[in-house]
Amino acid sequence: MIVVTCLAPVNIAVIKYWGKRDEQLILPINDSISATLSTDQMNAKTTVMISPNFEKDLLFFFREESCMSPRVQVCLKEIRKRASENLKGKKNNQGIDLWKAHICSENNFPTAAGLASSSAGYACLVTALAKAYNVEGDCSSIARLGSGSACRSVFGGFVRWHKGNQGDGSDSIATQIVPASHWPSIRILILVVNDARKKVGSTSGMQRSVETSQLLQHRASHVVPQRTEQILKAIKNHDFETFAEITMKDSNQLHSVCLDTYPPAVYMNDVSHTIVEFVHSYNKIKGTTKLAYTFDAGPNACLFLQEEDVAEVVATIKQVFPPTNENNYIRGIKVPEKILDKDLVLPSGPQEVGRLRYIIHTKIGEGPSEINDPEAHLLDQTGLPKQKTD
Repeated sequence: MIVVTCLAPVNIAVIKYWGKRDEQLILPINDSISATLSTDQMNAKTTVMISPNFEKDLLFFFREESCMSPRVQVCLKEIRKRASENLKGKKNNQGIDLWKAHICSENNFPTAAGLASSSAGYACLVTALAKAYNVEGDCSSIARLGSGSACRSVFGGFVRWHKGNQGDGSDSIATQIVPASHWPSIRILILVVNDARKKVGSTSGMQRSVETSQLLQHRASHVVPQRTEQILKAIKNHDFETFAEITMKDSNQLHSVCLDTYPPAVYMNDVSHTIVEFVHSYNKIKGTTKLAYTFDAGPNACLFLQEEDVAEVVATIKQVFPPTNENNYIRGIKVPEKILDKDLVLPSGPQEVGRLRYIIHTKIGEGPSEINDPEAHLLDQTGLPKQKTD
């Protein structure tokens, strides 16, 4: 048998992917750009075990047996296809492309809550499968078949997903713009408003938007190409103000498209809108753009800022959104305590205690990685999930 365990990161889009030109191949109607977050704070973890003795493919999610969805099946099929091509003509062909797989996956953050769990999950799945079946080369196009944005989680740093023009999707791949080391001062605060499963899934929301939103068509053809070039330049030049402004405008437009959809797909809630107000008020008081928000298909906010501003911003958030439990409110990278200037009073607060559940402090990180410690595997020697020890 062969066993591989990998970690893969979440990515947060700053130029949004919303809408497909091909539902089956998951081909987007526009390019998108994202930041890969560090796996130290948020990650998907997947163990793949393949063996000639397994009778069928099995999938376990959070160590419980789960249905092998069509998207998981197509990723598995494409990896085996590449493995078969690699083995042709080789003397030591063991036929591993025919071996069945047992797969166990879990996240250390909420699933289907608008926190890009599918992007991390499918990037992790494809990376682990590729290593198990000894498939080399770019696998972003295979990850895309599981979840479109998963192709961006195959790389670290800032990443561009090219929409491509070919009908077969062969040129719809992700490429790295710059590595994580290019802009080390960038920090990210994930403001978790609600970690419950969202009412309108991203797939159905996108499909509805493509069918009914005229704003989406204008966005894809006229707005995104220009913004993409502008934000690429800002990232390469460490121009935070331009980066922040474009990021917020593109988030606003995504949710305008969702409201222009019929019936509308509503993802942000009252707390989300209060966060938007908070960010603009903070920037106005500081006299410059220190903080940027972006929202994916969910109510939870992702804030971009510079490392030097983290302590003051977190202290201000705590003032506006008082925590229910002080001890577990700030998670991830430790944040130094900061006494606020008395003049820093925002009109959006204080809100009712507990309106914001918790904050994850993280940074830009690398792409997927393999864990070589056997104790880290989620499957035991028989190919079944290990019992949790914690």
